[in-house]
Amino acid sequence: MSSLTGALYGVLIVYLGGWFLGFWTGDFALLLFVLTLVTSAFWLAERLHFKPRREAAAAALERQTAARRAELDKLGIEKVDGDVAEARARLLMQPWWLDWTAGLFPVILVVFLLRSFLFEPFKIPSGSMIPTLLVGDLILVNKFDYGIRLPVINKKIIAVHEPQRGDVMVFRYPLDPREDYIKRVVGLPGDVVTYNDQKLTINGKPVATQPLGEFYDDDSLRYSPMFMEHLGKVEHKILVDPKRQAYYGPDPHTFPLHQNCTYTVDGVTCKVPPGHYFMMGDNRDNSQDSRYWGFVPDANIVGKAFFVWMNFSDLGRIGPIH
Repeated sequence: MSSLTGALYGVLIVYLGGWFLGFWTGDFALLLFVLTLVTSAFWLAERLHFKPRREAAAAALERQTAARRAELDKLGIEKVDGDVAEARARLLMQPWWLDWTAGLFPVILVVFLLRSFLFEPFKIPSGSMIPTLLVGDLILVNKFDYGIRLPVINKKIIAVHEPQRGDVMVFRYPLDPREDYIKRVVGLPGDVVTYNDQKLTINGKPVATQPLGEFYDDDSLRYSPMFMEHLGKVEHKILVDPKRQAYYGPDPHTFPLHQNCTYTVDGVTCKVPPGHYFMMGDNRDNSQDSRYWGFVPDANIVGKAFFVWMNFSDLGRIGPIH
């Protein structure tokens, strides 16, 4: 069993090493699920087989020692060398390969359950959600607000709430579900979303914005015009730079349901299909989002981002996400 445990740890190290070096894309949810299954198997084997065997061996040692001492007592020998307590402790000691498998199972199980059904941490890798979220923000995502889903396969089994306009949502990137993206919900199922000449319209009604001056981005070292956008019941800040208008050009898009979108040189108009959502970044001129790769199906939803729990460069960032 020690050889098997060593081999399993070897496979884990190779997998994590290749993931870290970029040889392949890892799936942390799947990895955590597999680790839970493997450590649970060792935990059950420890409780049902290995521990009873060690306890039986310790009990046998005590019986043998008691019988030996009884025989010596008959011979008038009262002092007996040897520490049976130390030998018993060694027999009961859990071997290293069970310490590093069965011993870790309760911790891994708790992490798996918390991450799968309650809260999951994410790190913001890009500036597409500036000024709401900055590069390096460590955020928490509510996994149950949009429904209880089975881990790994992400299948919803219990409906709770539906996404609303203005929500900041984490989802699996439709073109590569191994990647997680974070954007703001702009269009709900059935909505007609238009983004022309850097102005957002939903169902024929322009989304109200108010200028807020300029925002200085420490990463890009430049200022960008900032606005307050009123999206549904949510007020949030966005960046729109007239000098960086996106060029859509002729429709080259082949994403699923791309026929629901019409592209011009000024922008795009899309009718959101049932069971899908139209997502946009708050940094409107620096965000690859539904304007480019299409709609997010309900099956790809991970959860609702709600809290920045750490930013090592700026502790003042800690707090709720608006």
